[in-house]
Amino acid sequence: MKISIVTAVMNGRATLPDMLQSLGEQSHTEIEHIVQDGGSTDGTLGYLALAGHRAMTLQSAPDTGIYDAINQGIVRATGDVVGVLHADDQLADGDVLAMIAEAFDDPAVDGVYGDLQYVARDDPDRVIRHWRAGTFDPAKLRRGWMPPHPTVYLRRSVFEQAGLYDTSYRISGDYEAMLRFLTSGQVRLAYLPHVMVRMKMGGISNRSIAHMVRKSREDYRAIRRHGVGGVGTLLAKNLSKLRQFAGRG
Repeated sequence: MKISIVTAVMNGRATLPDMLQSLGEQSHTEIEHIVQDGGSTDGTLGYLALAGHRAMTLQSAPDTGIYDAINQGIVRATGDVVGVLHADDQLADGDVLAMIAEAFDDPAVDGVYGDLQYVARDDPDRVIRHWRAGTFDPAKLRRGWMPPHPTVYLRRSVFEQAGLYDTSYRISGDYEAMLRFLTSGQVRLAYLPHVMVRMKMGGISNRSIAHMVRKSREDYRAIRRHGVGGVGTLLAKNLSKLRQFAGRG
């Protein structure tokens, strides 16, 4: 099974080595690495030319934001399955993609997801948040549940049938897409109770108060758009993060 890994990057030279190392250590080798660069000026392109994955295809082109860049990468993908691996994230161990491929051996499975750890930016071995996703139940959507987006892998046909990321969302495009896939898209998910990705803290959604306010507004718009609740759902979604800091959620 060919897995396409999409990486949207803009000036990611500092974090690319760890991401690329985790990708290069995978025991599943039928990989296509689709890198979509937004016009980096920090040496990203030169580094990728020297140290990129053997199955990398690189394109540098303007985009309107991260979801537009990811969409461009997905359109270029030729694999059976597509996942997103950000420049400052790492696959947690060498068997992650093999586990994903095995789960997709079941033709009834449209998507696979697992657990996520948020780690310190200066020390990837220091876990700050542990997101134990748990199995999917449609009723959980009203309680603010979603699968950890960096761990989600979908058959390419899901994007062809349910659409790409909505670029009118600047921060919460992943949440909107997951709600769309799981409601009107009727995507059938399989849960792997395994840490699949380590994600460095300090992403765009919590970069400033203004970003957090915008994220909440976009989350609420997605919640209402897909009919999975209201303010209570938004509140539950935010409160659910607290137990992740204690290592329980």
